[in-house]
Amino acid sequence: MHGGLTARIVEAAAIEAGAVVVDIGCGAGDTTYAAAAAGAGRVVGVDVSAPLLAEAERRRTGREAGEVTFIRADAQTYGFAAGSFDAAISRFGLMFFSDPRIAFANIATALRPGGRLVFSSWQSPQRNEYFTLPLSVLAARVPLPNQKADGPGGFSLADPDRIRDLLSGAGFDQITITSVEDTPWIARDVDDAVSYLRSTTLARSVLPTLDDEANHALDNELRMALAPKQTADGLRLGTATWLVEARYSAP
Repeated sequence: MHGGLTARIVEAAAIEAGAVVVDIGCGAGDTTYAAAAAGAGRVVGVDVSAPLLAEAERRRTGREAGEVTFIRADAQTYGFAAGSFDAAISRFGLMFFSDPRIAFANIATALRPGGRLVFSSWQSPQRNEYFTLPLSVLAARVPLPNQKADGPGGFSLADPDRIRDLLSGAGFDQITITSVEDTPWIARDVDDAVSYLRSTTLARSVLPTLDDEANHALDNELRMALAPKQTADGLRLGTATWLVEARYSAP
């Protein structure tokens, strides 16, 4: 789903041979292994989820360049050694900090002077068909929770001005924020997409309030809404993200 974005993050990070990289919110390790394959000497993946880190370990093949390790930790408070990384990357892993100012400052001090930070975050939900299409169907049947724009949550870094403020406050400069619009592969077909959407955290939190009849009707409504998005190689939905690049300017 996010392979193209992963490639852009790794390219923007300009990972040099032997570089030491930290992957914040590494999840199941896609970006971690991509950084290793780009020539990094060592990559450390950090995530709070034990199940995702177990999946990342399972995916280890031994074919990746460099040394890959995973740490279960919260990057907001983890005691990184100062100046220990040449680059920090993240694909949708920086939007969930309880205190982003502390978190970005902690990540900054883990970088050497001039070290790169490259990450992606979602733009507003209104610019993402990936969210608006299924949510419009869901909202017709159940009340959806409100999410504050300043987080923590998936859209806490949707405002580029807020991104600049947080990064400059943490000691970053040379900040560039690029809009990336795409129609990535989401699922094999409509039924696969419905199954995937039902597995999301939001769906699992609200769908138990529906009875069997309402759940069945919801599935049919989702299928009808998603059907026009089917292509020859799978179902695709529009997305809009920010690709953020910055350098740490040590005090």
